[in-house]
Amino acid sequence: MKVICGNKHAVGRADRLLYGHFLEHFHRQIYGGVFDPASPFADEDGFRTDVLEALRRIRTPVIRWPGGCYVSAYDWKCGVGKNRTPTYDKAWRVEESHRFGTDEFIKLCRKIGCEPYICTNAGTGTAEDMSDWVEYCNLRDMGRWARLRIDNGSPEPHRVRYWSIGNENWGGHEIGAKEAEEWGRLVREAAKMMVRVDPTIELSAAAIPDLDWNLRLLRDAGPYLDWISIHGYWGNTANGLVPDDYKTVILRTGEDISGSIDRVRAMLTALGLQDRIRIAYDEWNLRGWWHPNLMETWDRTRLRREDEAFYRDKVIGERDKNDINSVYSMADAVFSACFLNTCLRNCDIVGMACFSPVVNTRGAIFTHEKGLVLRPQYYVFELYANLLKDTVLSLWQEDVPTIGGRIGNDEKTVNLVDAVVTWGDGAYAVSAVNKDPDGARDLELCFLTDAPREMRLHTLNGPSPEAYNDVDRSPVGVSASGWEPFAGSVTLPPHSVSVIELR
Repeated sequence: MKVICGNKHAVGRADRLLYGHFLEHFHRQIYGGVFDPASPFADEDGFRTDVLEALRRIRTPVIRWPGGCYVSAYDWKCGVGKNRTPTYDKAWRVEESHRFGTDEFIKLCRKIGCEPYICTNAGTGTAEDMSDWVEYCNLRDMGRWARLRIDNGSPEPHRVRYWSIGNENWGGHEIGAKEAEEWGRLVREAAKMMVRVDPTIELSAAAIPDLDWNLRLLRDAGPYLDWISIHGYWGNTANGLVPDDYKTVILRTGEDISGSIDRVRAMLTALGLQDRIRIAYDEWNLRGWWHPNLMETWDRTRLRREDEAFYRDKVIGERDKNDINSVYSMADAVFSACFLNTCLRNCDIVGMACFSPVVNTRGAIFTHEKGLVLRPQYYVFELYANLLKDTVLSLWQEDVPTIGGRIGNDEKTVNLVDAVVTWGDGAYAVSAVNKDPDGARDLELCFLTDAPREMRLHTLNGPSPEAYNDVDRSPVGVSASGWEPFAGSVTLPPHSVSVIELR
């Protein structure tokens, strides 16, 4: 494959927020994940220091919290102050202790060095609830809620810049789901109150690549919005244990990823908003979370002991399958790199992306009592966040190898090599994914100006497409060469993700 580029033609400037992450009160993401006061790794505030270090290592730019579906019945006021009463979490059907709330989330972000991004309750919550939350976080000392924050030990404002109105309120699965017409009105009125509290905040609202939904939302609330939020999960994991095979995963790395961006871009352009509102892909992952039997209502006449066992084993217990590390292989790494490459190619309109989630469940980091497992996806963020440059260049590609196949009734064809060239500080960095499960691929790089003379290759790989890391094994990782003369081409190993530094 041949790639031709020059640093005079840029797609745009890639925002570091593209390498963001997400945390929700689900399973072990918060309790037993980032926050575990009983762990020997806990610091004085109860945060796991090994998790904090892992998040710093990938230069985490932003974390979205507290949901997700959880937020659509969440009362933020229960999660602040010294006396916190546990409540029933109607989203995930467990008890929420509220030991981790707004102030703990801000403290977590400060320890990592990232921006907090708060998603508000637009399900059971009101516009006033949402604006009260902004008051608590961002007002210095005026009013009831700012004074409560001060009383709770934070005399300085939290200065939360990024806020989202709602989460997936377009869906019947969501508590407080809305119709398109009522959603536009609610977002408008909530946004109006939130920016009157703090006009410097940046607002997003829950959306979907649907024409009717977005036209209502953008016509009613567009003047108040800086972002439009979309989500994506693509892979199937049968029974929580058996993931899609490698070929199925790579067949999803084409239009399956880019289609939502293209459709939302078209809607923003049609309304003349493409230069003012950007896309926040603020939940994404190859694999959706595993939580079967959640929505069912059980026969009220059968509330006996066996029903308690069913709830324990088949509702709550099933969630433990999310943490089986063998599910997460080089397929996840290859897909994740292709997703980020797609965002980089669309960086003129996609300004934020939040991997869902960062810790446990389907996360890039797995915690256990003796330490961490860094899953293959983690190393994609390590490479991209630390090595890629800020400016994404336009490319011309020739002799691109492809692979075809079927997913269900759909025929798909995707490129076997996915490359993005970035530029900054007088040097290039190329992200290159070889999806081929078996064969190495040569990537020829031609630069019209400022041709490099030296290269250094960083490659994420494992011994097979199914390779994974676990508590007692780490075959997947990154290898790096030294600086060497650049001869114009690079050989990419099979099923690998690489970043090529060029100077």
